[in-house]
Amino acid sequence: MNDPQILPVSVITGFLGAGKTTLLNGLLKDPALSQAAVIINEFGEIGLDHLLVERSQENVFEMSSGCLCCTIRGDLIDTMLKLIARRDSGELKSFDRIIIETTGLADPAPVLHTVMSEPDLLRRCRLESVITVIDGVAGEATLDAHAEAVKQAAVADRLVLTKLDLLSGREGEDALHSLIGRLRALNPAARILTTHRGEATAARLFNSGLYNPETKSIDARNWLNAEAYTTSEKRRRHRRHGHDH
Repeated sequence: MNDPQILPVSVITGFLGAGKTTLLNGLLKDPALSQAAVIINEFGEIGLDHLLVERSQENVFEMSSGCLCCTIRGDLIDTMLKLIARRDSGELKSFDRIIIETTGLADPAPVLHTVMSEPDLLRRCRLESVITVIDGVAGEATLDAHAEAVKQAAVADRLVLTKLDLLSGREGEDALHSLIGRLRALNPAARILTTHRGEATAARLFNSGLYNPETKSIDARNWLNAEAYTTSEKRRRHRRHGHDH
């Protein structure tokens, strides 16, 4: 990704309560991300209000760290293209990457497919990394109970384990070993990092090269392919509907 006009895009996902807010709060204080634009689904969920220093039009916010934050009110494609257009026109300060934070209950496949396949976005962006936050205490139970959590773990190229300070003794070690084994089985290629040892830094989570779906499990590739089929069918029907009038 040597073209300066091509923006790297990273997606941060993770199930509700896993600790995305804490991780993102810490990352956005890193000078390496001072020129990032962050897109989140609902501003109230992420708890970044104390970092705001300036509001501009159309739900774009400048934070004390210097990065921009934008809330999604409609289509992700429109949101990204408008951000880039406003940057190009000088209406917004320059940014050198886009970070998308998904809601905790979201299936990540539609977001990933959008960034990887939408022609207008591909002219300006490339998907760089998918970061999934995993609750180190409740992670296995969440994987057992929620298919979305399994998808979030399976499509990532970085898995960040949180709340490991709450695990102690032999029982805690066994639980962590079991969770890591489960994650390795779901996603052998992903790098596993933890927050309690300070491993989950911007340097380790970003600038990882282009996201490669081929390194994921068969299930993960099937989910992404199914999303591609669903999207193409919607477009085909939309075109056919338009021709009927």
